[in-house]
Amino acid sequence: MEGNWEELYINGDWCEPDSGDSLAVENPSTRETVAQVPRGNEADVDAAYEAAERAQEEWRQTPPAHREELTQDLLQAIEQRREEIVSLLAAEAGQVPPVGHTSVDLTTDQVAEAATMPRRMKGEHAVSNIPGKEHIVEREPQGVVTVISPWNFPLNLSVRALAPAIAAGNTVVLKPATNTPITGGLLFARLFEDVGFPDGVLNIVTGRGSEIGDAVAGHEHSDVVAFTGSSEVGRRVAATAGENLSEAAMELGGNNAHIVTADADIDAAVDAGLFGSFTHQGQVCISINRHIVEADVYDEYVEKLTARVADLPAGSAHDEVVVGPIIDESQRDEILTYIQQTIEAGATLETGGDVVELNGVDDSLVVAPTVLSDVTNEMAAACNEHFGPVVPIIQAADVDEAVALANDTPLGLSGSVHAGDVGAGKRIAQRMETGMVHVNDQPINDEAHVPFSGTGASGVGGYNSDDFLAEVTEKKWISLQHEAREFPF
Repeated sequence: MEGNWEELYINGDWCEPDSGDSLAVENPSTRETVAQVPRGNEADVDAAYEAAERAQEEWRQTPPAHREELTQDLLQAIEQRREEIVSLLAAEAGQVPPVGHTSVDLTTDQVAEAATMPRRMKGEHAVSNIPGKEHIVEREPQGVVTVISPWNFPLNLSVRALAPAIAAGNTVVLKPATNTPITGGLLFARLFEDVGFPDGVLNIVTGRGSEIGDAVAGHEHSDVVAFTGSSEVGRRVAATAGENLSEAAMELGGNNAHIVTADADIDAAVDAGLFGSFTHQGQVCISINRHIVEADVYDEYVEKLTARVADLPAGSAHDEVVVGPIIDESQRDEILTYIQQTIEAGATLETGGDVVELNGVDDSLVVAPTVLSDVTNEMAAACNEHFGPVVPIIQAADVDEAVALANDTPLGLSGSVHAGDVGAGKRIAQRMETGMVHVNDQPINDEAHVPFSGTGASGVGGYNSDDFLAEVTEKKWISLQHEAREFPF
């Protein structure tokens, strides 16, 4: 991993953390320390918000064409550093190169969409019931936007909040995940410097969420908090932001169902199920968490999917594999616990279920691609967001039971349906209680111009396009009384 990442980025300057301490960044494939990053504290958080607040007034008055130009330059800077970024993602986040390239593609898509935001901040005009009065509704930036990004897809899940927020005239304080402080944070400081954004528009504080998370989420100068992560942590972030009456955009956990009906093209459903479960080791909020298959085709689906899974290459993210390492030991151990608990509850282990030996070490972070059949909705790997390379397959008597099982969760982020006929699939999709559903596909879909949001415990607010533009801007009503108004007293 190239470069010195040992300083924070505040007000356009690289600076030592107030604590003088650092945190190690570990490569999940090799388990080696590849970088040291600052261990920020509350004094650093205060400095970042003060810089963002100072910069915001001038930035909001920057002509929209110039904000658009800088955002487009950011897109070009990311593309020019593509190979370096893909290498960083492999070393820090354990993303195998094809996933790394997808991360860059998603990022450039988000930045391209963000570049349109300055020209989309349009107001409204309305007539009045009062003679001689004119109503104007203007759209203005909220002010300072807090971005708290996750470790699984740090690059694009950071940029989908920070780029549109900044393009719309806000300034940003970014707190990246502890595991991925470079590709989710400090890398953007270098990119913004290359492009020439004004000082204070982007400020980055790295550190442990347990130490500075509340200070970031609840800062008095924060007008919007954009968070991506687990539902458990999201509730705390939202509550902390709420105490400050900050707007909240929360994309939280998922327990996404992949429904396969008796009329489905089973081979196509297996193809989709494989991709939707094992992309980035299943460490995707919109990956398949449960495969719910109608009884008539259940055995065929289990057999065909298991055969495909057993052949998936797994190992280091730096090698030609499909399944790389889990981000850290805590996540790995939780996944293995869910697998074991599910087997003990009566499920059948079809393949996998253990750790893959890597570099002569049998304690690696690579979990073997796993298939569990005879699973019920109550078993650990099904009722929890397992966030790993695990396929729990649940049998449903018919479509009605499949839909009921899919909806039997407090989470509602994404999902997919294979029903053979698109019309039948659409009717099933409309019955699924989730924010996004994909027919004859799988749930891992994200395009910057299409709304991205969940229901229930999967979040509040929305990302992408006009939905996130609404989160980071506010309306102001201005009335103009063009002629003298008569008052009753």
